[in-house]
Amino acid sequence: MSEPVVPEFQHRTVLLDEAVSALAIVGARADGIYVDGTFGRGGHSRKILQSLGPRGRLIAFDKDPQAIATAAEIADPRFEIVHDSFATMAQALQERGIQQVDGVLLDLGISSPQVDDASRGFSFRADGPLDMRMDTTRGMSAAAWLAVADEQTIGKVVRDYGEERFAVQIAKAIVASRTVQPITGTRQLAQIVANAVKTREKGKDPATRTFQAIRIFINQELEELEIVLDQAFRQMAQQGRLVVISFHSLEDRIVKQFMASKARLPQPDRRLPIRAVDLPQPELKLVARIKPSDTEVADNPRARSAIMRVGERLAAPAGVQP
Repeated sequence: MSEPVVPEFQHRTVLLDEAVSALAIVGARADGIYVDGTFGRGGHSRKILQSLGPRGRLIAFDKDPQAIATAAEIADPRFEIVHDSFATMAQALQERGIQQVDGVLLDLGISSPQVDDASRGFSFRADGPLDMRMDTTRGMSAAAWLAVADEQTIGKVVRDYGEERFAVQIAKAIVASRTVQPITGTRQLAQIVANAVKTREKGKDPATRTFQAIRIFINQELEELEIVLDQAFRQMAQQGRLVVISFHSLEDRIVKQFMASKARLPQPDRRLPIRAVDLPQPELKLVARIKPSDTEVADNPRARSAIMRVGERLAAPAGVQP
């Protein structure tokens, strides 16, 4: 009997060349240490490895077991994959004796293979189990959460993480439906939302925002993003680059505000006599804000909402000589 065929889900890495170029892996920096916080299917990691020098090093992170399996195919002594959230970056680097890194790349959101694989439960285009976990080996699935969460909590999640104006109606419909039968499938949840939402955005399924909200909540995506931005900046060497690709407004707002806070000049007490040369300096320089080209969006429609922000550390971390 032949082995069952495992479907191959293709992934097109968004802003591939632009993101790796933004890390500025040139000259002496080619032998530096870099972090790919979201390995995915390895598009950015492989491109970074092509740019690294012989003494360079790349540490990648991912929670998805399928991504870890893909990373295991990379036979390069300069590369290491960590099966964990990028929010554990500081601890993972410390365990490896790494005090500073020269660049961190974060490609946020979910990958095309995760969306296209119905068994993962991220999409309602095909019916599948309502899972939504990035790491299927741990944590509570979306179905398990919807079975126990109260109406107020569900409404808050859908409103805050999905920016859904019909969150209250959707939460009521979910709670009412689960009293009849458990909500375990993606199409089942999508139909419940569609019945609750009377006005639909043009060209968008009424369940889109609800699925986004539950996925973000289940995986604690925004909380982990805030953690990793702080950790990445603390680990960043002088002239190190932070490159972040976001795909929706909630992510981008966090990234934008974080970079702006580090790029803002500290305001000294005006009553104190301070020479211009002694004035406090910003910690980060805002390098670029880049969106995919029309050509890339035409070739890969999922790239249309992407925004890449790039910052460069100006001052060395505390206690480190530049």
